[in-house]
Amino acid sequence: MSSIEILYEVLRKNNGVITTAQANKIGISNERLNLLVRSMALERVRFGVYGIPNEFIDEMYVSQLRRPKMVYSHETALFLLELSDRDPINYVVTVPTGYNTSRMRNEGMVVYTVKKDLHEIGATQLMTHYGNYVNVYGLERSICDCLRSRNQMDPAIVTDALKRYVRRKEKNLNLLMQMASLFKTEKLLRNYLEVLL
Repeated sequence: MSSIEILYEVLRKNNGVITTAQANKIGISNERLNLLVRSMALERVRFGVYGIPNEFIDEMYVSQLRRPKMVYSHETALFLLELSDRDPINYVVTVPTGYNTSRMRNEGMVVYTVKKDLHEIGATQLMTHYGNYVNVYGLERSICDCLRSRNQMDPAIVTDALKRYVRRKEKNLNLLMQMASLFKTEKLLRNYLEVLL
């Protein structure tokens, strides 16, 4: 199998996209990628990410490929977790403190930072509406994040998310209270839960 055939096999497995690092790993050099772009056999989707020309690209997945430490959070996580019907206009993400966020903000993302030791807590992978897996905070972490950032969010979104969470079969109130304690939102969460439960 030639390197080009391997490239297209990887593209098929990755839902039509490949990173420069993935291409280099299978023996396709950066120069070869540029030649494939010039010959229109590949399309440069973003810096370091290539795709099949004229194919739909899952922007959420492409952003994740470019920034593996990024975790979708707040309104974006609520949408992916089906705790909100509002498709976020701008993706909301969380990265560890010290991560360079200037390009992300320039691309229109809303970026939160958190201490490195808290960054991975509650992170999971969920499928986007286009069938790709991305890093997202789970139910309980997302609720705590929304409570912590409630002054920067639409209050209706936060309230609706809490109502939907309480109705979910897979909710874990013990884990929610542990997370609330860790993220210092326990008192506020109790006030909401007293009304909703």
